Amino acid sequence: MATNIRTKFELKMGAATREAFGKALLDLGRKNPNVVVCDADLSKSTFTHLFAKEFPDRFFSFGIAEANMVAAGAGLASSGKIAFVASFAAFVLNKGFEQLRVTAAFPNVNLKVVGTHSGISIGEDGPSQMSVEDLSLACSLPGFVVLSPADEVAMNALVHAAAEHVGPVYIRAGRPKVPVVHSPEQKFEIGKAIELSHGADVTLIATGLMVAESIKAQEILEAEGVSARVIDIHTIKPLDVETIVRAAKETGAIVVSEEHLVDGGLGVRVAQVVAQNHPCVMEFVGLHSYAESGTPEALLEKYGMTAREVVKAAHRALNRKKS
Repeated sequence: MATNIRTKFELKMGAATREAFGKALLDLGRKNPNVVVCDADLSKSTFTHLFAKEFPDRFFSFGIAEANMVAAGAGLASSGKIAFVASFAAFVLNKGFEQLRVTAAFPNVNLKVVGTHSGISIGEDGPSQMSVEDLSLACSLPGFVVLSPADEVAMNALVHAAAEHVGPVYIRAGRPKVPVVHSPEQKFEIGKAIELSHGADVTLIATGLMVAESIKAQEILEAEGVSARVIDIHTIKPLDVETIVRAAKETGAIVVSEEHLVDGGLGVRVAQVVAQNHPCVMEFVGLHSYAESGTPEALLEKYGMTAREVVKAAHRALNRKKS
């Protein structure tokens, strides 16, 4: 487990993780001529246009054809390239799933898949483009590493880690700007969670933009006299089993928060670890249905992706622990 124990500070807004991905990809391209990129007519949205502008001979546009893009990317990876394929998460996972399964997971090729505009925080584009199943789908693919960075610092580090990892990787990115929760010095390792604050009463486990909300929740709980541990699980697969089990043993109550359907994703995977190793009280903050079109702020509020809902879940867990 990596540790970056926080002291109190005001969370500052940073870049969107999709933008941080584009910048990290450009940096990779400058360092390694073996990196190639495929996109599906969304390069300005996924920020792969930064790579395309500087390295046009290593960039391939497939139009609105994610399945073809994934298969071609897997072919490039099979030929020895470090291939990144990018599109909206709803498109690359749902439209490209058969190709991800057959051309990437089954042969275990070195393909890096990036899904941007994940979750309901895509906002006004509506439910047809909101990916709320992508983590579950990606985790179901044998051999895939699944990453969900919380901020621009994490995204930059994990894009580079994904490039160094030999094997298929899925990286989740979001559309809106998000608070910076990690210091520039924070070290990231695939499969190692980061404990952002100590706590003895309840553990708040989160991923993606819910990490910042869990930090806010921790501060609310602290003011109420509740000691809450906050853990950023940026690697959904493979999980940091040791850190989760220790949290279950030491706090006896866990709240998992994610901008994803609770029927799959991080919560289900953490619950499996807890059930197998050290059962404890658990609560889940996540989505139970598809959303509708609206501003990101309004949707996150309506569907409970807020610090207030994390606090409520923590109190439910604490009450159950006492009973």
